[in-house]
Amino acid sequence: MVSRRERVFSRREVEALIAEGRSIIVMNGKVLKVDAWLKYHPGGDKAIMHMVGRDATDEVTALHSAEALERMHAYQIGVTEGRWTNFLPPIQGGRFRLRNVVDTEDQVSDNENDSSSQGSSGEPSPLFEPVDAQLRQRKPAMSRSSSATSMSSLDVDNEKPHNIHDPESAWTKDQIKSDLDRYPELDPKTQDEIMQKYRLLDQRMRSEGLYNCDYKSYAIEISRYSFLFAMFLTTLHYGWYCTSAVFIGAFWHQLVFSAHDAGHMGITHNFHVDSVIGMFIADYLGGLSLGWWKRNHNVHHIVTNSPEHDPDIEHMPFFAISHRFFKSLRSTYYDRVMTYDPFAKFVIQYQHWLYYPILCFGRFNLYRLSWEYLILGLGPRKGPAWWHRWFEIAGQCFFWYWFGYQVVYKSIPDGWSRFAFIMISHAVTMPLHVQITLSHFAMSTADLGINESFPQRMLRTTMDVDCPQWLDFFHGGLQFQAIHHLYPRMPRHNLRRAQKLVQEFCDEVEIPYAIYGFYDGNKEVIGRLGDVARQAKILAACQRSIAESGEMH
Repeated sequence: MVSRRERVFSRREVEALIAEGRSIIVMNGKVLKVDAWLKYHPGGDKAIMHMVGRDATDEVTALHSAEALERMHAYQIGVTEGRWTNFLPPIQGGRFRLRNVVDTEDQVSDNENDSSSQGSSGEPSPLFEPVDAQLRQRKPAMSRSSSATSMSSLDVDNEKPHNIHDPESAWTKDQIKSDLDRYPELDPKTQDEIMQKYRLLDQRMRSEGLYNCDYKSYAIEISRYSFLFAMFLTTLHYGWYCTSAVFIGAFWHQLVFSAHDAGHMGITHNFHVDSVIGMFIADYLGGLSLGWWKRNHNVHHIVTNSPEHDPDIEHMPFFAISHRFFKSLRSTYYDRVMTYDPFAKFVIQYQHWLYYPILCFGRFNLYRLSWEYLILGLGPRKGPAWWHRWFEIAGQCFFWYWFGYQVVYKSIPDGWSRFAFIMISHAVTMPLHVQITLSHFAMSTADLGINESFPQRMLRTTMDVDCPQWLDFFHGGLQFQAIHHLYPRMPRHNLRRAQKLVQEFCDEVEIPYAIYGFYDGNKEVIGRLGDVARQAKILAACQRSIAESGEMH
């Protein structure tokens, strides 16, 4: 008798479960029903929702510890049959059919007519059904150019990209064609080979100790933090308020790197210990919520550079790195429409000029997002992270007491000095926001479909920044974003050592490894913002022309 966990699920059966509202993901050939874990997941429910119906092996493995992966076995309800073909998750627009009487009667016929056991009754949905009869009659790998040019809103399959909001846009087609020309084929065989080599590289990095944290590096980090904080207090004591503001801004800038490490469990690799370290740094010393950041950042790591889904590139009405934002896309993360309203239409046309000035105010927006997350209780209220919200709220109160009351209000005598102190201290953190956006704003935002492998998608949407080793402290590991996206739990002090191995991997699988100097990387970002700004001006001119023509008639 087959045990419950060894029951074989067909793709059609998984589809029916998802249609019933179940959250089903596939990992290493195992079918997991994770409904019960959604509200407990410390990294937020959105990250899981983007994996529903998909093989999440690489994404989940990259972001979780061995202990967490072991606990996931409790959610296993069966196994898959053969190679899993992904669905488009419901949160991304996938449509799923319930099992009904007709399905039951036709099941035998479907299995006989579909040697891949991926058939389903009814017409295939262009949003979730990536395998149809027409595809099964084609060759395994189609030409890249035909993939791009034959795309339509009703013709989305395993090997074709889908951009369901503007499939006929010439800008969209050009971007997709460019990516298909530069990156490996999307056929299952090619993508499976990339995944296998990526996993072998992960094993090699573990064997070479690249996942082991060098705590001596953190001794140096703590010395740097202590120096900056001491200089902040000293200059504040002597009334050098602007100078003091520079030091506290630099202190926050450096602290974020260690908070980032802790959020990825890259310091001690213990969930509770790293969580406390991260929350102490982020909330108590920096006034930002680590819980908000983890919920946001985990989604970013899974759907990197997707205009509809990645919150790290959703900055309307101030920035648009893709013409697709002109469509007033709905953000699945914020659960609201990013309206391309008159204000956005004006600002986006000048975004390449406003990029650096706006980023000077980036930290103020992070305060807002942090408090929104904590007040609304968007994090888990049960499970291992149930207490994080209250610990963070206490941290926020502590921060605003020591910084807002003791420093800004009591230690600085007049309003103009307080204003200057606040503005300078926050503007000094601007390079951090540049670093965060630098590795993604200039990279592809095209959707190449549900069959693109995790490593290819990360390398296609992320760039590294080249710098001399002595400047690593300034970039804090964020200059190795492509490597970090492949192996997010690797301690940042080991990323430079891992770089050579990743470059060898990219050469082997023929995936371009994007790396620019800091100056050239900034040029790429400004260039992308300028391109989208010009597209916005063209669109605005067309709309005015249409409006004028309408008035004439």
